[in-house]
Amino acid sequence: MKKAAIVGSGLGGLSLAIRLAVKGYTVDVFEANTYTGGKLSNMEVGDYRFDAGPSLFTLPYLVDELFSLAGKNPSDYFTYKKLDEVCRYFWDDGQQLTVPANNQAFDDLVADQFGEKSGAVLTYLKDSAFKYDVLNGLFLQQSLHKLSTWLSRSALKGYLNLGKLGIFGTLHKHNSKFGNPKITQLFDRYATYNGSNPYATPATMGIIPHLEYNVGAYFPSNGMHSITRALSELAISLGVNIHLNTKVEEIIIENKTARHIKTQTHAFGPYDIVASNMDVTNTYRKLLPKEKHPDNILNQEKSGSGLIFYWGVKKEFKELGLHNIFFSNNYKEEFNHQFIKQDIYDDPTVYLNISSKHSPPDAPSGHENWFVLINAPNNKGQNWEEIIQRTRKNIIKKLSQRLNVDVGPLIVCEEILDPRTIESKTSSSQGALYGNSSNNRFAAFLRHANFSKSIANLYFVGGSVHPGGGIPLALSSAKIAASYID
Repeated sequence: MKKAAIVGSGLGGLSLAIRLAVKGYTVDVFEANTYTGGKLSNMEVGDYRFDAGPSLFTLPYLVDELFSLAGKNPSDYFTYKKLDEVCRYFWDDGQQLTVPANNQAFDDLVADQFGEKSGAVLTYLKDSAFKYDVLNGLFLQQSLHKLSTWLSRSALKGYLNLGKLGIFGTLHKHNSKFGNPKITQLFDRYATYNGSNPYATPATMGIIPHLEYNVGAYFPSNGMHSITRALSELAISLGVNIHLNTKVEEIIIENKTARHIKTQTHAFGPYDIVASNMDVTNTYRKLLPKEKHPDNILNQEKSGSGLIFYWGVKKEFKELGLHNIFFSNNYKEEFNHQFIKQDIYDDPTVYLNISSKHSPPDAPSGHENWFVLINAPNNKGQNWEEIIQRTRKNIIKKLSQRLNVDVGPLIVCEEILDPRTIESKTSSSQGALYGNSSNNRFAAFLRHANFSKSIANLYFVGGSVHPGGGIPLALSSAKIAASYID
């Protein structure tokens, strides 16, 4: 029986482990932490439960199909529901917008409340769906590093529609077709879904809203962490060996072939397949120190990071939903601070997720669990203690003014995750949430492949490699890698 080793148990690693187990491999997964899931983990602070990382769930079929591959009923392990509300948006001048999951209703609200032409939102979302239809088969389901991909029917479809994909303009310029700058800002924010700057990333990123609006946003019945828990249970049921609290120190290469895994105490192998779910930059720098590194890829600008406050709040806010955005009054300056000044702007956009709205056990009765995320630069040795304290005050001030209540005294417990701790807990280079930056038109082509061109039997999965970061793309990376194994 063939054997495979996977470094890291993020969604990419767990997904690949399941796919290889179904293929008949004996699989060992090595995880440095005491829990699985990578960024999609879980924490409890006092009487409050928090999903530590991603809070938006789209394309749930990518999870379901892993259970189907294994001959299991997905609903026996994992259930979820489609949201009837996408997000609640707040501006400091008092205007707000609750976006329904119905696109026609969304369009009507934007026309009535923001003065846009009737049909403007529907036209935008139709264009987003078109981009997805053209690019899905090429970028999201295949490797860009195989000649066969560029000779495929999907590639031909892309060539014929090249001028319509937004490669040559920025996302902000594309979104400025809206007459009201607030609606432009609303759609600009989707650049942050891969840690990018809407004033620099190509308009191709207009593909992202398609998943949330046209396909739908979902919520797992027991919170986002239940995705990790369900996939871990499925992997174990298939015989996958998950070695927790086992840090890999080196991938041993013999005759230009990945063969063994070395930990602090043991050497494991030989293996027929070795895959890394660890950030690709740190995989090379730390686990493959003797091999030639693809520095042209590893030295690229990294994506943005995040500063997260986990707050237990002793009050319920009826005006808030599961997903909430409190916008900055100067979006361009906010991104200028993040990517140019390597700092956090004093008027940051605040993303507030409250899972207890849909999962009441996550907070005591009458209370809420606030996941408060600010876009942050990646870690370059900034004075984070000063930045954190300053930003905390600015967040509380902004939320207090908009919610008409002093938020500070309502916070009864707190944990903080910043780019330094993201880096140390998840082995993400510089604490970047999505690997390399997407702030140029060639970024999609410059991500590392899902396999090594110079080392046999070595594969890569997760958000730092092709096709990119986020739950759907991490799952897709494993699907692509598995398609090239055997």
